[in-house]
Amino acid sequence: MKYVHTNIISKDWRKLADFYINVFACEIVPPERNQAGEWLSRGTGVPNASLEGAHLRLPGYGDNGPTLEIYQYGDTEDLAPIDPNTRGFGHIAFEVDDVEQVLTHLEAHGGRKNGEVTKKAVTGVGEITFVYARDPDGNLIELQHWDRV
Repeated sequence: MKYVHTNIISKDWRKLADFYINVFACEIVPPERNQAGEWLSRGTGVPNASLEGAHLRLPGYGDNGPTLEIYQYGDTEDLAPIDPNTRGFGHIAFEVDDVEQVLTHLEAHGGRKNGEVTKKAVTGVGEITFVYARDPDGNLIELQHWDRV
């Protein structure tokens, strides 16, 4: 068994994919998807389902690592942004060299910070510097850097 991908649904998949490409050096894994049909409706449970989008190769894992799948359904429902303590899927995390620098880059590409950059010593592990931020669609992202012991 292995982990394969995480999916994000967007109202504008290309705009959100560009954000992850520009901020986190993700790369599109061809082909772009443009799917519809009874088989998709059956598998997803969404009547008359149609979607388009792409998989993005996440940094740090090479050609066979997990991907971030960004899709846009023909009929995409709105959802209020979740808080970090909302039950269910919460956030994705990226380990970065410089949290402040990546946060600035994230904000320059349409994201926004959600918390304050914080440091915390973790006994036996080291010190973590982290902050929660949001992508342009409001999805939570954790930026973290470890100075390990």
